[in-house]
Amino acid sequence: MTARTKPQEGSTANLEDVARFTAMAETWWDATGKFKPLHQLNPVRIEFILTHACQYFGLDQAAAKPLSGLEVLDVGCGGGLLSEPMAQLGAKMTSIDAGDKNIEIAKIHAAQSGLDIEYLNVLPEDLALQSRTFDLVLNMEVIEHVADPDLFVASCAKLLKDKGCMVLSTMNRNLKSLLLGKIAAEYILRWLPTGTHDWNKFLKPSELANYIRPYGLEFTDLQGMVYNPLNDTWTLSKTDLDVNYLGFAQKL
Repeated sequence: MTARTKPQEGSTANLEDVARFTAMAETWWDATGKFKPLHQLNPVRIEFILTHACQYFGLDQAAAKPLSGLEVLDVGCGGGLLSEPMAQLGAKMTSIDAGDKNIEIAKIHAAQSGLDIEYLNVLPEDLALQSRTFDLVLNMEVIEHVADPDLFVASCAKLLKDKGCMVLSTMNRNLKSLLLGKIAAEYILRWLPTGTHDWNKFLKPSELANYIRPYGLEFTDLQGMVYNPLNDTWTLSKTDLDVNYLGFAQKL
């Protein structure tokens, strides 16, 4: 196993993973490139977020901009693949990432798309020191890449308003996820560059729940994201959380 770069003490940044994603920053918006899996996952991620946010905040999901009025934070935003659709749905977006080049790419693409998104090259623990809070915090495919998951969750919880909510997604840790989410995805199908994921950092749903509970958060729904090789698409599943899954948590 490749040794991991030692992170700065008291930081969520995993310097090795930050460098890996920064090196690919130019390809964030190439739907057929290295980030193709995220492009394919985006529709089901958006469906999950939109449905739960509208239900939780009493918003009209059929409206042209159903998330209007919500202040949303996208943590580990990369090139903005999720931030831009959220902004298009009416959310007031603030998006942060540990990679400066990711933020540069995201800013350029948002400007080209005519979207007003606040992009910041900052870690969640540092943003939390600014006493900023949001209605909804998105942690999508991030926690498995951070150096300190507990500090990461604690910082993100501080960034939530009272009665705010959080959506998290990650990968389960079991034999199936090792075979499909790591070995097949990186070495056989070549969906992801080799070394993208460390299977040991995948989290079982019970483990993720244990991370968020001490900070006043509880899951009210967990769903899997399941790949169908016959039509090359992803769908949500209430029963199959074996590999990729999402959780909706509310701040009590």
